[in-house]
Amino acid sequence: MLVHVPRVKDAFDRGTLAFGTVDAWLVYRLNGGVAANVFVSDPTNASRTMFVNLETLQYDEALLDFFGIRGKVHLPRIVPSSDATAYGVIASGALARVPIMGCLGDQSAALVGQKGFSPGMAKNTYGTGCFLLYNVGDKPVFSTHGLLATVAYHFGGKPVYALEGSIAVAGSGIKFLQNNLDFFQESKGVNDLAHSVEDNGGCVFVTPAFSGLFAPYWIDDAKGTIFGITQYTQKGHIARATLEATCFQTKAILDAMEKDSGHTLSELAVDGGMSNSDLAMQTQADLISIPVYRPKMRETTALGAAIAAGLAVGLWHNFAELRDINRSGGAVFAPQVPRQESAEKFGQWEKAVQMSRGWVGAQSAEKEDTDRPNNETYVPGKDYDLPVSKATQVLHSYLISDVAKSSTYPRAVKGSTHISVKEIEVPPLRVHTALGSVSGDLDDADEEDLFLELRKVEILQRLRKLRK
Repeated sequence: MLVHVPRVKDAFDRGTLAFGTVDAWLVYRLNGGVAANVFVSDPTNASRTMFVNLETLQYDEALLDFFGIRGKVHLPRIVPSSDATAYGVIASGALARVPIMGCLGDQSAALVGQKGFSPGMAKNTYGTGCFLLYNVGDKPVFSTHGLLATVAYHFGGKPVYALEGSIAVAGSGIKFLQNNLDFFQESKGVNDLAHSVEDNGGCVFVTPAFSGLFAPYWIDDAKGTIFGITQYTQKGHIARATLEATCFQTKAILDAMEKDSGHTLSELAVDGGMSNSDLAMQTQADLISIPVYRPKMRETTALGAAIAAGLAVGLWHNFAELRDINRSGGAVFAPQVPRQESAEKFGQWEKAVQMSRGWVGAQSAEKEDTDRPNNETYVPGKDYDLPVSKATQVLHSYLISDVAKSSTYPRAVKGSTHISVKEIEVPPLRVHTALGSVSGDLDDADEEDLFLELRKVEILQRLRKLRK
C-alpha cells in the first residue's frame, strides 16, 4: 500500500497513518469511528503483526525498528481478549449501545470454543487449509521442531500461550479432485469415492505440498506428488489418499508439539468442513492413537468469541462452568488400529515427504550459487510471481519507509529471496514474536493468505542468520 496507494504513502510521510489487524478496524467502526476513537486490539490479533514481543505482550521497539515504522505509524492499544469496557459500545443500528466485550483471532477463538483451557489440550480446524493450536500454558514455548509460538488468549491475569502448526492444503485438496480432475460433482462425494475401496492401495498423495509444505517441515521447494500408483490404482485410492494426507501432516505437527511442550495430548478436538467426514476423522484417530472429538455444533470460532464476552459480563465466572457447553451430541472417534500399524503408515508418509523435495528451481539454484556476490546473503524462498518494480534488488536499505520512497522492494527470484547483509542491522536482543497463522475465516482462506505465513518465517530466519 505504501508503494501503490498515494493516500497511504502521504499519511505515512505525515505521521498520521494508523495500522492494525481487521479486528481493530471493526471495533473502531462499530464504535462510530473518529467520534469515539476506540482503537484497540487483543493480543491474539495484535501479535500477528509481528510487531509484538510475546513475553511482554507490548510492541517491541527492536521489531518496530526492523520494519521501519517506529514513530511513523499509529498502532492500536493492546487490551485483554475479554474486557467489559475496553472495546466500547456499538454506536448505531439495531444493536446501538450494546457493549463489545470479547475479541479473539479466529484460531484462538476456536481453541476457546473447544474449551482448550489446560496445557496439553489442542484443537484442529480442517478448512481450506488446516490449523492446529496446542495449549502450552502461561509461558510461551519457542519451538525447535518447526512450529510457531502464539498467544492462545488473555482473559485477565496471566496470558495463555499456544504452539501453532498450519497445513497449506486440506479441504482445497478435495476441491482439486472435484474441480481439476472431475472425480465427483460435490465435495461430499469424496467420502463415497473413498469408501469404494478398502484402503489407499499403496498410494500416498502429498497434497499439502501444492504450495510447499508448511509445519513442521517448511519445505518450500516441494510440490504435490503421488507415490505408489500401479495399473490397479483407482479413483477411490486417490480419494482416500487425499483425505489421509491432511491426517498424516496433522500427526507430524502433534508429534512436534509434544516434543516442544513436554505435554502429552489425550484428545484432539476438531471442527471445520473436512471434519464432517467420518472416514477422515476415524483415519485421524487411528494415526495419532488417541480419541478425536467432534462437537455437534461446529461453529466453535463464534462460540469462542461468545465465551470471551460472557466471561467479561459475568455470565460465567470460571472455566469449570464451561465444561459441559457444546458437549452433548458430539461424536468420539476412538483408535481402531494397533500403534505399530499406524507407525508403519506414517513412516511411508515421511518417506513420501522427503521424495517430494526439490521440484522447484533445482537447476536454476545451481546457477545462482555461482553468480552470487560475496557480500550478499541469500535466504531460501519461493517465486510467487510478485510484480517486479524498476529495481529488483535493495542493496542499502530494508526499511518499509525507504522501500516506499524508492518504489523498490526485494523479490523472490527462482527459489531465492535476495537481500544484502548491509541492509539490516539487528541489535543483539532476545525478541520473540508470533509468526502467525492465516487470518480470516478458514472457509475463505486462499493461497495468498497462506503465502504470508511462509514470508513471516523467512523474516525470522533472516533475523537469526544475521545475529550469527
